[in-house]
Amino acid sequence: MKIKVTLDKIPGSMMLFPLLLGAILNTLFPGTPTFFGSFTGALWQGALPILAVFFFCMGATLSFKSTPHILKKGGALLIAKIAVAAIVGIIVAKFIGNGMILGGLSVLAIVAAMNDTNGGMYMALMGQFGKAEDAGAYSIMSLESGPFLTMVSLGIAGLSGFPWQTMVGAILPMVLGMVVGNLDKDCREFFGKAAPVLIPFFAFGLGAGLDFKKVATAGITGILLGVAVVVITGSVLFLVDRLTGGNGIAGLAAATTAGNAAGVPAAVAAANPAYKAVAGPATIMVAASIIVSAILCPVIVSWYANRLKKKEKLKLQEQSGMNSIPTNDI
Repeated sequence: MKIKVTLDKIPGSMMLFPLLLGAILNTLFPGTPTFFGSFTGALWQGALPILAVFFFCMGATLSFKSTPHILKKGGALLIAKIAVAAIVGIIVAKFIGNGMILGGLSVLAIVAAMNDTNGGMYMALMGQFGKAEDAGAYSIMSLESGPFLTMVSLGIAGLSGFPWQTMVGAILPMVLGMVVGNLDKDCREFFGKAAPVLIPFFAFGLGAGLDFKKVATAGITGILLGVAVVVITGSVLFLVDRLTGGNGIAGLAAATTAGNAAGVPAAVAAANPAYKAVAGPATIMVAASIIVSAILCPVIVSWYANRLKKKEKLKLQEQSGMNSIPTNDI
């Protein structure tokens, strides 16, 4: 039936379609994981364990020689995205403070949506259009996950220390994969082949945590927030990627909102009651941004990657033409 061939023609299809399928099923049949339980329930709610295996398999494909590149690329993208979220949050706070506008848009919603990258989408896009070294950069970028850096961006006080356990836990699977892959090239080949296969499975798990009914209540404001995440953070991350020696694809692929970001507003409100009134609407806004950015980002990355390919092809043709000129004609 040529299903795989057809899907490959659509940007980020192995991530996008399972994610949308999970969201549709969760919207229409939210009780499915509880009803069936067992392996079906685990698949429905098991994105994180599959992602952990995915990071291990991706790590197995990386050489220790690429470690400085991973640290530089991941660190640059991480700092850039957090900085953009903080700056936009500060600007908007000048006008609305801790309040809401346009049916639920708040500083909390904006910062939570911009702060956290959809790692599954990033890895899927880098697997299709980018480099393994750039894909490995997400082991550093994943430190965005959770409410900690959103709290920092919002200036919440009372958080005494940095959760170093989160840092170690974020990079440990990939580091272990790198160790195994560098010790044995057969292991590198064995585990490396498994990485692409895992993409649709963790994508489904991420999508199964979304509810289109809640997203629909966000209306045009939620859609605009998702567009803003792609456009604003994408522009800055694109420049940072280019400045750190990349071609821009990694930066554009990071311009999304992570699925787990929907849980950040509630966590922030629990830490600071000042955000309690806006946490509910912010959760809906962030959920809308997750879906909108998950749809827009692959389209933009695919367009840009194809543009680079055309330029590279044209350059090779020009070089080939120059080399074919007879010496006596020069």
